[in-house]
Amino acid sequence: MARSSSRRLFFKEMAAVGAAASAPFPIEGGSGTNATIVSPVPIPTVDFHGTRITRLLIGSNPLYGYSHFNSILDRTMKDWMTGENRVRTLHRAEAAGINTWQVHYNDPTIEDLKRYRDEGGRMNWLLLGDFALMTDWKLIREMAKLKPLGIAHHGNRTDTRFRNGEMHVVHDFVKAVRDAGVPGGVSMHNPRVLAYIEERGWKVDFYMTCLYHVSRTREETRAEFGEAPLGEAFMEGDPARMTAMVRKTQKPCFAFKILGAGRAIGNPKALDEAFAFAYSNIKPSDAVIVGMFPRYKDEMRENAERVARLLAGTTPQS
Repeated sequence: MARSSSRRLFFKEMAAVGAAASAPFPIEGGSGTNATIVSPVPIPTVDFHGTRITRLLIGSNPLYGYSHFNSILDRTMKDWMTGENRVRTLHRAEAAGINTWQVHYNDPTIEDLKRYRDEGGRMNWLLLGDFALMTDWKLIREMAKLKPLGIAHHGNRTDTRFRNGEMHVVHDFVKAVRDAGVPGGVSMHNPRVLAYIEERGWKVDFYMTCLYHVSRTREETRAEFGEAPLGEAFMEGDPARMTAMVRKTQKPCFAFKILGAGRAIGNPKALDEAFAFAYSNIKPSDAVIVGMFPRYKDEMRENAERVARLLAGTTPQS
């Protein structure tokens, strides 16, 4: 009997450990209306085509296993980010004071958006064209019915079109978005793309600007720097090169990968410096997009508090 009791206790303890390890984040509460009530952080906002949005958006890459680091982290994110945890992460972001989610198009992302809405979620959403939306433009009008703040041409696809001399396709995509009654934008990693569009006076409503030119091919990187990296190129001078272009356009810009896809999160000081650089070098009317993976800590609340602290008194509210 004693041995049997010990075995039951052991398995009970192991179950508790497993439950703790799979908890969405180290806070109490669930998703939707069952989430713990907390006071939102007063994150400064800017106007985006008639909607006040926080200058911090939550991105979608970690929610769907795109780490831009390595395959092990990709798998870790995918394994932990179940449908439930993805939606709970969105609710937690909203509770922290973040009012906009940047979403890339795919069937699972749109399903999560609808579930989040059904559970009472109220964040705005900004759509990045991807997968089928890049080829089947009839989907643009379907997405317009869900009222995104805007739809942007995907950054990697933009950079490839630029490299291949096919920017007319990007232009036509933006026109199709605007014809559907939605602000149309272009995402990019290469600052030369922004210069190209601005020089030609395209009717574009916003840009998504990666602070790192990670879409360089190995040949391009080798030609520019004399050697090529293992994997994507995160070069230390890239943020300055992109933000210089961001400041030259009057259009709203959303800076992303400001943390180098996790390469700048070693300690609180490094995080502060990365956020401070981004906000100091983009326009006061711009915002940043940050991917968040709250398996180990409440990154949504932490990032919201960091942004509010760094921007205190710098952005007028309406």
